[in-house]
Amino acid sequence: MKKFWLFILAVVISFLPGIIGMLFSPDGASDLWYNALNKPLLMPDGWVFAVVWPILYFILGIALYLIIVDKTRYSKAMSYGVFAIHMVLNALWSYLFFGANLIGAALIVLIALIAVVIWMMRVFYPISRSAYYLVWPYLIWLVFALYLNGTVLFLN
Repeated sequence: MKKFWLFILAVVISFLPGIIGMLFSPDGASDLWYNALNKPLLMPDGWVFAVVWPILYFILGIALYLIIVDKTRYSKAMSYGVFAIHMVLNALWSYLFFGANLIGAALIVLIALIAVVIWMMRVFYPISRSAYYLVWPYLIWLVFALYLNGTVLFLN
């Protein structure tokens, strides 16, 4: 039963940046600003983000759970710290892009987020290879987000 609650905790923790990000997602005045932007050719419809992000957060929760329950000889403190840094950067991006409308600052944070996620993967690898592999879809999505953010900055 303890592992079940650890799993729930890991998943809830992984969703925190998304919950914070929802506070800044396009709505009202922010929606007007966002809709007025010139967007890249490959910009997905809004529903795609609403489907992809929960899946990615859930997968990250599984990865965090695998790190928590692994009985390794490696210290997990670094894994937890890097995971926390990545969560802060993820939430900060949403605030900067949608909340403050600072596209350039959001791009810088996104670059830092990608670097931290790569670091997180390197830290996860010796503890749980499964956790390492579970982070790959997130990294790929972040690289796509980098294209979107960079193109929006360039076009506007």
